[in-house]
Amino acid sequence: MTSSNHPSQTLATFAAGLEFTDIPAPVLRRTEDLMLDWLGSVLAARTARPVRSIERFARTMGPAEGPSEILTSRRTSSPVFAALVNAAASHYVEQDDVHNGSVFHPAAVVIAPALAVAQSLGASGAQLLAAVVAGYEVGIRVGEFLGRSHYRTFHTTATAGTLAAAAAVGSLLKLTPQQMLHAFGSAGTQSAGVWEFLRDAADSKQLHCAHAAASGLMSAYLAQDGFTGAAKVLEGAQGLGVGMSSDADPAKLTDRLGTRWALAETSFKYHASCRHTHPAADALLQVMAQHGLKHGDVARVTTHVHQGAIDVLGRVTVPATVHQGKFSMGTVLGLIAVHGRAGLGEFDRDFLAPEVAAFRDKVTMALDAEVDTAYPARWIGKVSVQTRDGRTLEGRVDEPKGDPGNTLSRAEIEDKMQRLAHYGEGATAEEAQALCQRIWQLADAPRVERWLP
Repeated sequence: MTSSNHPSQTLATFAAGLEFTDIPAPVLRRTEDLMLDWLGSVLAARTARPVRSIERFARTMGPAEGPSEILTSRRTSSPVFAALVNAAASHYVEQDDVHNGSVFHPAAVVIAPALAVAQSLGASGAQLLAAVVAGYEVGIRVGEFLGRSHYRTFHTTATAGTLAAAAAVGSLLKLTPQQMLHAFGSAGTQSAGVWEFLRDAADSKQLHCAHAAASGLMSAYLAQDGFTGAAKVLEGAQGLGVGMSSDADPAKLTDRLGTRWALAETSFKYHASCRHTHPAADALLQVMAQHGLKHGDVARVTTHVHQGAIDVLGRVTVPATVHQGKFSMGTVLGLIAVHGRAGLGEFDRDFLAPEVAAFRDKVTMALDAEVDTAYPARWIGKVSVQTRDGRTLEGRVDEPKGDPGNTLSRAEIEDKMQRLAHYGEGATAEEAQALCQRIWQLADAPRVERWLP
């Protein structure tokens, strides 16, 4: 079959056949960057209540020890339960990576199961890196296939994430192309995760990542054992494209496989909030710096946004929790205006502080045709700031901090990781530095062992 009439088969064949030596050196270096960035997010969530809850579940249901480490507690367990907890932790502080075009957070659902399985198999560092690349390339393309309409209701990281996890684990298990296709079928039929949780400040976002990572892992192991899955779970007549999207495009599943490395398009998150807030936050920072404004100088801010931002952020007016505050455009911009940054400490201390709340109420979102047309390939930031003395000031950022064209250096990634580890007390400064060196040398590691003592 050709890719035009069975793109899932083509994608599965690519994922099953991808070798470390097939991957260009710059892509491998970016993979290392993304893995270190992911580690910081996991360690930052060590004491998070939802993560602790999922960890207690894993401890109750799983083995007391095993070959795979749970990074937040430094316990060990089976691969599935280690993946479950580490994936949940990855997404808690809203600092994990994002791919713009697919509106998908790959690291949480790819690296967590890949690391757990690599440790259990004694895989090499090169094999782990190749598996992570396979997971990113599959998950991003599935997210792009599902399209903008999917994201209005479904959390793409939860849905496309199951197939991304299956691809990464399937790579480590050395599945054949047909087995990989069966793994996709089993993963796809378990895809789930809707945005309704934002209205209640519920904990579902952590469950989304945990479920996607564990379900993808299970799907790959089942396929290895001969378990079959739908051959066209994505593009079939009753597949995900039909059931979860009105603009699904099967051509996206095979877009330039092997020449376009979608992993390299992934962005790092600079602010500790929903990525939809970042373009406006950067544009506001620009205006305030250029004109020497203080938060009290501002009468009103209009953020010119894409529809996806309205769909996700419009659900939150007055946040009830720190996590919900990260999905409030006004709260994020309030922290930016008052403190000059919207980091983890600022959210913890001041997401409901009077001056932040007052600024929050000055912020509105307006659909902008240019921004909406460019999205999701480009996330343009535009704001109109009205000052108390009657001026209207415009700000614009075409590539928010962390995007590929405005990326973080390795020094900045190391600094971010170390700050996150310190925030969650997930690693000492010495341990964090050792983790940096472990990741930079991963390609030469003959065996993936425990990362923390």
